[in-house]
Amino acid sequence: GAPVGLLGIEPHTRRRNRMNGVVTERGAAGFSVAVSQSFGNCPKYIQARRPEFVPGTGAATKVQRSAGLDTAARRLIAQADTFFIATAHPQADAVSPSLGVDVSHRGGKPGFVQVEGDTLTVPDFAGNNFFNTLGNLALNPRCGLLFIDFETGDLLQLAARGAIETDGEALHSFAGAQRLLRLQVLSGLRREAASHLRFGPAELSPHLQATGAWNRVR
Repeated sequence: GAPVGLLGIEPHTRRRNRMNGVVTERGAAGFSVAVSQSFGNCPKYIQARRPEFVPGTGAATKVQRSAGLDTAARRLIAQADTFFIATAHPQADAVSPSLGVDVSHRGGKPGFVQVEGDTLTVPDFAGNNFFNTLGNLALNPRCGLLFIDFETGDLLQLAARGAIETDGEALHSFAGAQRLLRLQVLSGLRREAASHLRFGPAELSPHLQATGAWNRVR
């Protein structure tokens, strides 16, 4: 079966666990995964939010496709304090966990993702030093991004190409950033109210106090 990467996250407790494995079975109701690798991550940069289940919502919703970022997408991203990124090794297979796929959480102060046209720039802060995402991007620039509107349940899924910057004035001016991720958006898909969950106001991670903002970058 194909390799797959999964992320379990509980925002109100700031708990997250990552799991990689292989799809062993699939059908109309879902799929089964044989776990090859599982590990927890620290609570850094996770905004605490309380979820509420809203019945009658879900996947059968209006879908909007775009070649890049439209006005609504740029607005959602520019206000975001959280997104998710999926990456893969160029030889991703079902045998070695080190040659698999990965999905990761990224968090920052609202507006930490800079939007310029169809290009997103994201500061990369000190984390768990696993470098799953960065290692994959260094070898394979293709990635998938997910932004969530926590109030409406809208999901914005993006296909992008990523590059890692380790030098430059913008990097050195952004407090707490060890690297910058440049993400060129290729296409997008927005699904209205696709999530069954709605979330209350965010309590920002205390680890963000030492990080900067784009309006302070020279």
